[in-house]
Amino acid sequence: MQTINSAPSEALTLKVNEIFYSVQGEGSFALYPCVFVRLTGCNLRCAWCDTTYSFYEGNQQTLTQIADQVNAWPAELVEITGGEPLLQRNIYPLFERLHASGKKVLLETSGSLTIERVPGFVHIVLDMKTPGSGEHEKNRYENLDLMKATDDLKIVISGLEDFEFAEQLIMKHQIHKKLQRPVIVQPEFGRLEPAVVAEWVKAAQVPMRLGLQLHKYIYEPSLRAV
Repeated sequence: MQTINSAPSEALTLKVNEIFYSVQGEGSFALYPCVFVRLTGCNLRCAWCDTTYSFYEGNQQTLTQIADQVNAWPAELVEITGGEPLLQRNIYPLFERLHASGKKVLLETSGSLTIERVPGFVHIVLDMKTPGSGEHEKNRYENLDLMKATDDLKIVISGLEDFEFAEQLIMKHQIHKKLQRPVIVQPEFGRLEPAVVAEWVKAAQVPMRLGLQLHKYIYEPSLRAV
């Protein structure tokens, strides 16, 4: 049985890449103001990763320092992202700390690490990998059974093969019957036209919804911390 770190939050740290206030660009909370806590480190190297700077850059911060920065902004939403945030064990007390301060906590995580310890109050955005990512063999499909009905499943695609992979995954695991909203199918930015994917979504054998990285349309797409 795993034990949760019982040390005081002042003594617990996480390696943080950046903390910033922006507009949520993806998923069910798209276009809401949101504070982003990007943690350092990732166990994957997806072909289309747009945050490679998060692999190594960052500094250790206490949970108190992180929470103080998050609470300095008026947003109700806070998203913990990466990299891969579940690589750092002290993320779990951070979840609790932010929830206790009244925040709606979102977690963006790949499908490569278990989500079994993520508290029920956290809205999970599970980003399962397709063949085009180069990392699909690291998917942990048992995570699909651990998702809550209110969570989001996101699948980034770079072409028709990836779309068909997503469609087959949804059918095989009957995900469309487990989640309250259809699976998000998101075209790789700058490579696959959204209009093309929209037509595939319209003709799909299972319910899907088109996802876009809206922050890259609102802001200049090469900018950080937006």
